[in-house]
Amino acid sequence: MRLAESLTRSIEVVTPDLIELRRDLHAFPELSWHEERTTDVVASWMDKLGIPYERFDGTGLMAEVGPDEGPIVALRADLDALPVEDTSQDPWKSSVPGVSHSCGHDVHVASLLGAGVALSEANAIQPLPVRVRLIFQPAEEIMPGGALKVLAAGALKGVSRVFALHCDPSLDVGQVGLREGPITGASDRIHVVLSGRGGHTSRPHLTEDLTYALGSLVTQLPAVLSRRFDPRAGASMVWGSIHSGNASNVIPSTGELSGTLRMLDAAAWHQAEHLVRGLISDIIEPFGVSADVTYVRGVPPVVNDFRATEVLRQAVTEAVGPSAVATTTQSLGGEDFAWYVEAVPGAMGRLGTRTPDGPTYDLHQGNLRVDERAIAIGAKVLACAAVT
Repeated sequence: MRLAESLTRSIEVVTPDLIELRRDLHAFPELSWHEERTTDVVASWMDKLGIPYERFDGTGLMAEVGPDEGPIVALRADLDALPVEDTSQDPWKSSVPGVSHSCGHDVHVASLLGAGVALSEANAIQPLPVRVRLIFQPAEEIMPGGALKVLAAGALKGVSRVFALHCDPSLDVGQVGLREGPITGASDRIHVVLSGRGGHTSRPHLTEDLTYALGSLVTQLPAVLSRRFDPRAGASMVWGSIHSGNASNVIPSTGELSGTLRMLDAAAWHQAEHLVRGLISDIIEPFGVSADVTYVRGVPPVVNDFRATEVLRQAVTEAVGPSAVATTTQSLGGEDFAWYVEAVPGAMGRLGTRTPDGPTYDLHQGNLRVDERAIAIGAKVLACAAVT
């Protein structure tokens, strides 16, 4: 029996258990750096399978399957959930108020565990052609992401290539979106606190009218950035939070706003912080207020290596069939898998989770629902990519 066929059959046998695992993780989501229970669940599967593993300092772990010698291929899944209320009505909906797996990381974990099961069973019959490192990473949802800590712990030591999948509710289940080159965007977080002399709204000339300055910054920074970046960089500055004042007749002395700056181009990303800080200073200067700017550099774009993408394409073809391969476009979403592919060649694919003819959900929304057939598909693709 061909190795790919053996792997897919093993995953089909264990699929009901993987679905139950995913539902369990979905019911008990944990935020970034707090994935203790989730890590324990993964570790219990490793113990049951007899796969040696090493916990990272805090949460997350990595395990290895295959011969002691030879090339190493890494597969990665992320563990954390989001601070988003689960508004679905599934029996396995989140039991943690205000926290949910609304980005599909529970599917990622279940798929990688399924791949681990199949690879372990195949290796017990005949040694695999490569050693496969399974990386269960914490804290993908915060900037600059848990990937940096995982890489510092040596997760990619000796690795020749790395693969991952991410849920995509815009693709039907059974499809995997592939793209050579950039597949995600760069993403940074910006927090600005303005301070100035407040006062009565009847005497704005005796104040530094902080609310007006705040409004100017909200509107002008995105506008000016659109003229300072090359349009081909695809830069998008969007504010998500604005707070200032408590009374209609009082000009406040402080105000704050937070948002994200995303872009498609890595070169522009490296220049962004210096440009943004200078523009903020220029915009608020006429108002006499001061600004405390916290600029968190997040992640560069995920840039899929050509050969790794072709390996992933072959894996999708073997695991699911040639019709499963879909083309996909670059998005502005950030993903700290970017740090992996900056270190070694690799590729990320988009795992379709939409039920055909069903509704299209969106990531980071509390009503996200996935077609659970995607779990086995993801497991098959990851397992086949490792040994292709």
